Amino acid sequence: MTLIEKLGQRAKKASKDLAGLSTTAKNQVLLALADGLIKASDCILRENEKDLLAASEHGISEVMTDRLRLTKERIQAIAEGVIQVADLQDPIGQVVRGYTNRDGLKILQKRVPLGVIAMIFESRPNVSIDAFCLAFKTNNAIILRGGKDALHSNKALIGVARQVIAEAGYSPDMVQLVEDPSHAVAEELMLATDYLDLLIPRGGARLIQTVKEKAKVPVIETGVGNVHIYVDKDADLEMAVRIVINAKTSRPSVCNAAESLVVHQSVVAVFLPMLEKALADQHPVAFRADERAMPYLTNATKATEADFATEFLDYIMAVKVVDHLEEAIEVINTYTTHHSEAIITQEISRAERFQDSIDAAAVYVNASTRFTDGFVFGLGAEIGISTQKLHARGPMGLEALTSTKYYINGQGQIRE
Repeated sequence: MTLIEKLGQRAKKASKDLAGLSTTAKNQVLLALADGLIKASDCILRENEKDLLAASEHGISEVMTDRLRLTKERIQAIAEGVIQVADLQDPIGQVVRGYTNRDGLKILQKRVPLGVIAMIFESRPNVSIDAFCLAFKTNNAIILRGGKDALHSNKALIGVARQVIAEAGYSPDMVQLVEDPSHAVAEELMLATDYLDLLIPRGGARLIQTVKEKAKVPVIETGVGNVHIYVDKDADLEMAVRIVINAKTSRPSVCNAAESLVVHQSVVAVFLPMLEKALADQHPVAFRADERAMPYLTNATKATEADFATEFLDYIMAVKVVDHLEEAIEVINTYTTHHSEAIITQEISRAERFQDSIDAAAVYVNASTRFTDGFVFGLGAEIGISTQKLHARGPMGLEALTSTKYYINGQGQIRE
């Protein structure tokens, strides 16, 4: 029996035990987990240090290493996220709709768990706890396969979760970690149709493309963020500078960070020098600019076609100049990964046109794209940000991890 078969069988069994857990029981476990993470902080940080040391030895960039790094403050934030999930309304058992049909049948449509979820993700160890909490709150068992860069951190975090579950008297196999980081085992997980009801990849374009091509398990596509900000001719340029700096530099390694800047030709001569000067006081950004933007930037190289389609995850930004709103919409819809896009403008009709026309999960007016996040949207922790259109789109919270079932009660009716 292979590793994935063993994990799959355990998860199936655990999911049956999970199905009977009440909201109160689940919340008690989650609150105990939050407390357990704080108490285990020193141990977790020691294991995280092993991952950070390996990252340094492998030459991983500081920006990407930051995704991997845990601190006491970040562990505190993870614990607070667990508490937030405990505080959220439990969707399991909710009646979506109820009615009596013309045959006198009483029909209820209720939310139910999916069953067993798997997640393949990269680098960010907090994802393991976020994913577990959302799966557990919705009575789903979960199998997690993190990247090898965060293996020690993930083992420590999931170890705390399994211990808390066991101490509560339940099967710790409600959450399991694939500790073999090989591609072969990951690909076996993608094919585990006998055990998995859903697979969620969360990471870079290469990971998600691999899962899309090879998985036989149903997949929700998440994560890749080639995010654009369009600075319109009627933009408040000081506002635009603040928003672009926040969206690009506050945390460039995350999927809601801005990667491309589209600027109306009438403001480019004023806006780009303003932006570059302001960035010098925050963090310099290397621009990949088209021919029309180049004269207004000092730290720029000529952009290639590929630059406009790239999620840099670094202090790099592509810049394109356009003549009008419709061209901006066309450019963004050409290169978008359907994650988050923004317009900066004081003209309401143009803002509405942009929001209606852009094909993305989240479309902003006069705000940073960094807000695309399950916590910010009031969903609690997120298991990912769906960039597809079926079942779930945008930040995926509790409801995205449920299905529905029809409950039909009759009094002897037969169909004529």
